[in-house]
Amino acid sequence: MLKFVFWALLGANGVLLAYGQGLLGQPGDAAREPARLKNQLAPERMQQLTPTQARQAAQSAAPAPQAEVAAPLPEPAPERAPAPVPRNLVACVQAGPFSTADARRFEARVARLGLAPRQSRIDMPYQEVTSRLVYLPPNGGREGAQRRVAELRERGVTNFFIMQNDTSPLRYAISLGMFKSDGAAQKLVADLQRQGVRGVRILPRGPQVMRAGYQYRQIDADERDRLTGIADNYNGVEVTRCS
Repeated sequence: MLKFVFWALLGANGVLLAYGQGLLGQPGDAAREPARLKNQLAPERMQQLTPTQARQAAQSAAPAPQAEVAAPLPEPAPERAPAPVPRNLVACVQAGPFSTADARRFEARVARLGLAPRQSRIDMPYQEVTSRLVYLPPNGGREGAQRRVAELRERGVTNFFIMQNDTSPLRYAISLGMFKSDGAAQKLVADLQRQGVRGVRILPRGPQVMRAGYQYRQIDADERDRLTGIADNYNGVEVTRCS
């Protein structure tokens, strides 16, 4: 009986020893390290690492971070349209002076040109003509006036006098007549020329007043010409440059 127990224990120990050595295969769980090492290809190249070496190896084996995605290139700016060719602009022109009635008619006609945003109304000095002086301008002071008087008498002209106002630019001019109408003044000039009198002039006279005028800024040469064409229909109106 004792022999049977001895041999049973011995056999059990042999089985346990074989199981511990991995001689009985892998029944279920993973095989132990000694048998696993024997089953590896080229086990002699295996090397056990220290904890520090293991961390370094894990860091070197970690996948490299992906390169940052390059920002998309900005879209090219759209091409600019070519700058318009500058017009031949005139800095400023003015038209006038106009009577009250003429100003209304002129403004209505110019409205068709589309210049209202660049139009401004101004006051312009104007001399209201109430008379016309027919005269010979001064020439040589008092002595020159006396010589001209002698020539007039020789030609049969008797209606005259020497203007002697100390403050007037017409001092020592010779007045030949004063008329309300331009026609009457022109008739006298023609009569004197037939009598051989030369250098006779007509001087409009009257009070200085203010009349309407118009200024136009930043207009081109074509617009100026069209303004001039309209202004030519009004007596005494001029289109000139302004500052």
